Amino acid sequence: MHRSAPRLTRILACAAVPVMLVVAGCSSDSGDGKPEGSASASRTPEAKKTPEVAPAKFTKLPDPCESIARKTVKDLVPGAKSGAAGRSSDAGSRGSCSWNGLDDNGVEGSQYRWLDVSFLRYDSDATLAVSGEQRAKDNYAKEVAKTQATEGAKDVKSSPAPGIGDEATTINYTLKKTGENFTYAVVVARTENGLVTLTYNGTGYAGAKNPSSGDLTKDALKAAKEAVASVATANK
Repeated sequence: MHRSAPRLTRILACAAVPVMLVVAGCSSDSGDGKPEGSASASRTPEAKKTPEVAPAKFTKLPDPCESIARKTVKDLVPGAKSGAAGRSSDAGSRGSCSWNGLDDNGVEGSQYRWLDVSFLRYDSDATLAVSGEQRAKDNYAKEVAKTQATEGAKDVKSSPAPGIGDEATTINYTLKKTGENFTYAVVVARTENGLVTLTYNGTGYAGAKNPSSGDLTKDALKAAKEAVASVATANK
């Protein structure tokens, strides 16, 4: 009985003081004077830091219809007039232009050519921690694969196209449409955070021979170099 007297005295003393003091001084029976859980209550979670992402180098695109020299267009597409710009809801991120023409040689047949160039620009995305350049790299690979899998394409062949942008691939194939066999040369190129796809095709009508894949590829590479260079020029 005598041993419990000090504890009983402590309980009675706590019961006699105001409630606020009970919470402060009597909530713990540990004897160290600190309320239970005080250590964990003082800790605050550290704020998460947003990862740094390199800004995109190119902030705008060239006028697609001015991205290839007029002389080049004239050489590749005989009889072509001004290019037809593709519709775009955001000209700063995407754009395209195409030209077509028919070189009519009467009884000797005719040569038809079609040229198209398209541009895509990717911004850096801090929320996804990915740079514009990396996004362009990822979509470059997807565009190459998409072109290689063109529906109805035959004799598909791909090869690197060095000297055009940071990386480039040429895809050649033949495709039958409107009853004629068309020869295709497509160049997909990446320059920093920009993606350029140039498509050049043609066919012979009324007995004229079809253009060779080698000739079309040579011309397509020339036009692709100009288109890729125009991206850097537009951002000077």
